[in-house]
Amino acid sequence: MGSTINSQHVEDEGHVVLFPFMSKGHSIPLLHLSRLFLARRLRVTIFTTPANRPFVNQSLADTSASVISLPFPQSISPKIPAGIESTDKLPSIDLFFTFALTTGHMQPDFERALQTLPRVSFMVSDAFLWWTLDSADKLGFPRFVFYGCGNYAMSVSKVVAENRLLQGPESDDELITVTRFPWIKITRKDFDEAFTKDDHDQPSQASEFNMKAVVATIRSFGMISNSFYELEPVFTDYWNSECEPKVWCVGPLCQVAQDEPHDDHHDKPIWIEWLDEKLEEGSWVLYVAFGTQAELSAEQLQEIAKGLENSNINFLWVIRSKGSEETAGWDINGFEERVNGRGMVVKEWVDQRRILMHESVKGFVSHCGWNSVLESICAGVPILAWPMMAEQPLNARMVVEEIKVGLRVETCDGSVKGFVKSEGLEKMVKELMEGEKGEEVRKKVKEFAELANKAVKEGGSSWLTLQSLIDETTLSSKKLDDESGSHNE
Repeated sequence: MGSTINSQHVEDEGHVVLFPFMSKGHSIPLLHLSRLFLARRLRVTIFTTPANRPFVNQSLADTSASVISLPFPQSISPKIPAGIESTDKLPSIDLFFTFALTTGHMQPDFERALQTLPRVSFMVSDAFLWWTLDSADKLGFPRFVFYGCGNYAMSVSKVVAENRLLQGPESDDELITVTRFPWIKITRKDFDEAFTKDDHDQPSQASEFNMKAVVATIRSFGMISNSFYELEPVFTDYWNSECEPKVWCVGPLCQVAQDEPHDDHHDKPIWIEWLDEKLEEGSWVLYVAFGTQAELSAEQLQEIAKGLENSNINFLWVIRSKGSEETAGWDINGFEERVNGRGMVVKEWVDQRRILMHESVKGFVSHCGWNSVLESICAGVPILAWPMMAEQPLNARMVVEEIKVGLRVETCDGSVKGFVKSEGLEKMVKELMEGEKGEEVRKKVKEFAELANKAVKEGGSSWLTLQSLIDETTLSSKKLDDESGSHNE
């Protein structure tokens, strides 16, 4: 696949298979993890699909990793056009469970491909690819499951589910005490509907998928967490003392990309050039982005635009370019003209980590996807939390209430997922960028940035955890090889 990273003697040290879920937010951390395995002299094989392969190839072009494409099941639903092989290309996020359940049809091809490979020491596969556990069991190697969330969200969700805490309150906005962690208060709106409903009589796709993923997780050898011990020690300790399987904190995986060089003499993106200009002016910039999955109404986009315009703060706003329907109903061109020089709107994929690391960026309006939270922490940039879906409301609670590296956006009705008016956004943007509370969270996030950097360096908590994981699995794999060899003599 290209030049090698520590490719000498890789064959002797072990072989790891990685299988990311078909979504950039799930793939990127595992591609970073593959670099860590290569640096520890393991052979690495990545599985993907044809449409996702170019991204994987580009990400690992300078490494010795092998990439194998498996055909993605076609004609999975009349609502999903042929050729769509990743969740960010779905016409609607409502089709997620249809898409995710369909991946199970890849299992026979996956197992055939595995049988052609050198002996596998262990596998790391996304939690959403539950069926890969059966493949690992058949072929006799351990599976680690990768969840793209932190231990706070996992632990709180487990306690809430086990104690049926969402069944009692009459109101969706009523605060509920999390029994195991009584200082934490949650509401029903902090959880997806799939989590809050009892579907025992009429099982839905969501409940079927969740059950498959949970059962496969419990039966797996361990969980790999894109986190670091110092960020959430209480919740990591809780999980490893009272839950199964064991969780191994090896992150933040975005730190792997920290030292990658950028050739700024060629192809410098226009948004980096703009940030450079702001830095030369001595101006701070607010970065605004909500990930690839969030679906915002034209009315909400309009309120964001108005709030940013009225704030008089410099901003870089990334808007998904998924379809013109998102911006229908508001004059985006007129908005861009009015904020010209002070604000920039980007409608293409950006290197978010690179933006957050830019010296001019001093705040981040974020949906609180876990990757975004970690990238912001590693860059020492405080967050204005605006959760949209999945476990993002729990991540927002952690950011604002637990580790205090951010503030929360102001909604109309005060609820977790309420509508945000321009006045509320303007007020909180100014507080984050210029206010006393903003200064407090900025100071706190810089402390965590230092801890994150230490965790991944040699001798740090994540560095040691990864080495322990490799030692435990490759040694047991070699022992199995030795035993089978002695039986065959």
